[in-house]
Amino acid sequence: MTYTIRLQDELGHELRRRREALGLSKSELAVRAGKVREVVYRLEAGEDTAVSSLMAVLGALGLAMRLERAGLPSASEVAARFQDDDAP
Repeated sequence: MTYTIRLQDELGHELRRRREALGLSKSELAVRAGKVREVVYRLEAGEDTAVSSLMAVLGALGLAMRLERAGLPSASEVAARFQDDDAP
């Protein structure tokens, strides 16, 4: 599986999907990653956290990060994403 992630909330969504697919609670994932539960909450919410915490959670989920050359999201992509947040 490969995902193109350009925004933090997209990363959070994919981390949550993977955790749920593995049948793990946030607490269980935190234990596997050697981090506190707050780290998992922050990552899944698309909030800032340390890179080392992200790497630990990715490893605990059996995932790795791959960097590729890519442009920034367009203004319309960002606007559409924020519109989705305002939907009921």
